[in-house]
Amino acid sequence: MEKKPNINVGGLGFSWELEEGRFLFENEDAVLFWISSAMKSFFDTIEEVSGEEAANLVMESTGFRQGSVVGEYFQRKEVGIDQVAEILPNTYASAGWGKARIENVNKEKLTLEVKLANDWEHKINKAQGKEKRGSFLPAHYAGIFTGLFGRSIWYEVQYSQLEGHDCTLIEYFPAEVDIEHNIHDLARRKEAEQIVYLEGLVEDKTRDLKELVKTLSSPIIPVLEGIVVVPLLGRYDEERADELITKTLTNLPEHKATYLVLDLTGLDNDLTNYTASLIEKMGTAASLIGTKVIIVGISAELGRIISQTEIDLSKFECFQNLQHGIHYALAQNGRRIV
Repeated sequence: MEKKPNINVGGLGFSWELEEGRFLFENEDAVLFWISSAMKSFFDTIEEVSGEEAANLVMESTGFRQGSVVGEYFQRKEVGIDQVAEILPNTYASAGWGKARIENVNKEKLTLEVKLANDWEHKINKAQGKEKRGSFLPAHYAGIFTGLFGRSIWYEVQYSQLEGHDCTLIEYFPAEVDIEHNIHDLARRKEAEQIVYLEGLVEDKTRDLKELVKTLSSPIIPVLEGIVVVPLLGRYDEERADELITKTLTNLPEHKATYLVLDLTGLDNDLTNYTASLIEKMGTAASLIGTKVIIVGISAELGRIISQTEIDLSKFECFQNLQHGIHYALAQNGRRIV
């Protein structure tokens, strides 16, 4: 039987079972060849797929949860923080995780500091051109201390090697931080951002639709020389009524209109106060600039409704349909349709 190659580095055992394709670290399955370039590609891909903010949370959550497993292992083995402070740096250094020191441990307050130098995450962040270091290793140690102390421990990076310091200093302290809460918080923020984005789209589309409705809902139609028809369509509120009056009065001189024909055929029988006053205002305003007003398309029901309002249409020529109104306007100008 082939002898299993093995070495001891700093009191830690590394061995290989080549026939099985296994690498063991302290008799546990492990993986080699996660070189910096491959890890950078891994990080870049996560960010490309999920975005930088989500990728950072993924790495932070993963680091914390992996660290919790390590911390719980130490707790089961009844290994105290003093021993962990001695064991862990060598263990991680042997795996290429950089140089680490655990200092200023306060067992009563459960506070401590970790200094990291030349760790793999720093190297990848530097290769990525980052200005702020990643969260995997800081959260990983937070997970270790959480599992070890049996109390939620969180972290704050005071400064990092990326900023030009000799090492990264991370402070750890008790805090009611929940990784699941952070994940849900990010989801809610993303959802809120999406809602704001969609609201913006709706607002833009609504604005475009309003402009389209303004253009189409009450068109100004020059049907014959000197005769302009404006059909009133649907229900009018104050804003829409004012816009129509302004638009019509602005365009009448351009069309050299002698007659303005207001066609009420398209009005709802549920006549609003704005619509009722619009008819009178439109007719009066057009008359003031020298354009005679003809009203057409008054149904029996609409006539009944108008009679119950305070508006007076008796000063305008009124006809049952648009054809009669146009014939009348032509006749007033000494013309007729042959």
